[in-house]
Amino acid sequence: MSSNLKPAEIVRELDKYIIGQDKAKRSVAIALRNRWRRQQVPKELRDEIAPKNIILMGPTGVGKTEIARRLSKLTDSPFSKVEASKFTEVGYVGRDVESMIRDLLELTVTTGKVRESEDVKGKAAKIAEERMLDILLPKAGNQETKKDEDITDTQFEVVQSEAGGSSSTREKLRLMLREGKLDNRYVDLDVEDRSMPMVEIFSNVGMEEMGINFKDMLGGILPKSSKRRKVKVSEGIGILAQEESQNLVDMEKVVKNAIQKVEQSGIIFLDEIDKIAGRNSGHGPDVSREGVQRDLLPIVEGSTVTTKYGPVKTDHILFIASGAFHTVKPSDLIPELQGRFPIRVELDSLGKKEFIRILTEPKNALLLQYIELLRTEGVDVVFEDDSVEEIAGIAEEVNNLTENIGARRLHTIMECLLEDILFDAPDIKEKRKVIDRKHVEEKLKDIKDNEDLSRYIL
Repeated sequence: MSSNLKPAEIVRELDKYIIGQDKAKRSVAIALRNRWRRQQVPKELRDEIAPKNIILMGPTGVGKTEIARRLSKLTDSPFSKVEASKFTEVGYVGRDVESMIRDLLELTVTTGKVRESEDVKGKAAKIAEERMLDILLPKAGNQETKKDEDITDTQFEVVQSEAGGSSSTREKLRLMLREGKLDNRYVDLDVEDRSMPMVEIFSNVGMEEMGINFKDMLGGILPKSSKRRKVKVSEGIGILAQEESQNLVDMEKVVKNAIQKVEQSGIIFLDEIDKIAGRNSGHGPDVSREGVQRDLLPIVEGSTVTTKYGPVKTDHILFIASGAFHTVKPSDLIPELQGRFPIRVELDSLGKKEFIRILTEPKNALLLQYIELLRTEGVDVVFEDDSVEEIAGIAEEVNNLTENIGARRLHTIMECLLEDILFDAPDIKEKRKVIDRKHVEEKLKDIKDNEDLSRYIL
């Protein structure tokens, strides 16, 4: 997906996966479009335009996290979800708030590395093929292949300069290799041992605060060990290709691009922000809560975080916070932090009407998931309209009677409803199962009517 989607297009894409919540979708679509707009303004003004961070308020299971996650997929933005309640003020035991930026960058670097590996796959496969041919047909005398960066060029030079007989044998082997005729033959392969020794550091702020990355440091000190393995040619080619693709990836370029991507289009989803909202008490756990808010402030405001890949500026990272805000209000956050989240959106609770749509409409609709899962066993499940209504009605009722966990209640009910079919599916003789209202009532009536039971099971 491109990063210059129009707000209406963003909402249309979100509609494919998330039911309702139009206000929230509009707000995030505008925030996302503003990022593209910022890239188009003159350079001197570009750095002055701060992202408009958002607080999504609403009970659990109404689509807060899903909106943020789908948003990042739409624009291929680096995305990280963190629970604000995991962090504690510096000095208390827990994670330090800067670790969310480090995690986001680590994730982006890994993704970038995988993509680069895909790009050099063809080149790596060619080199791996030459190396495999060297193992299958060792060269005479001192004509060993040099193992340097120009391995591709060297390989082809050596092949051409060999005597005619040997060269034709190599070409025959190459043909057999490509046709898979040598796949079941075993070869001895020296494989680099990538396992690292375990290093435990006991520190109240955890490994990320240590500044030096011990894995990298030890990797530089310890000699690279390789172990000889006997593998099939088909497996060996894969191992060699993977090894070569890692050597061909330009890590400097990957890291540079990752840092730029995080700084310009990173999205951090701060879940459970209401859990760190204090209630103006000056002692007890609330002191730590307020401390977390104060530690969060410079990162949301814009500061430079040191990571093992280099400094990362957080000025233009988009923060989307969310919380149920049952017992506290956004105004219970410290004023400075409130000011950094100018957009507030309240999400609607979900009822029977929305549940019916969630079960049937989205691309990843819950009913579709179960239909496809059971199809793998050759069982066709058909849900009649009245059964969908009944499932949605029960979900709404149980949410009202017990804790309101939104659309997540549907997962619990569906598992209960289809438990027998899911268990017996491999041995079922009757391969077509019709789920109607009567079936739903029979299966769930006893649990639903017994309030104590429904608290535990549904």
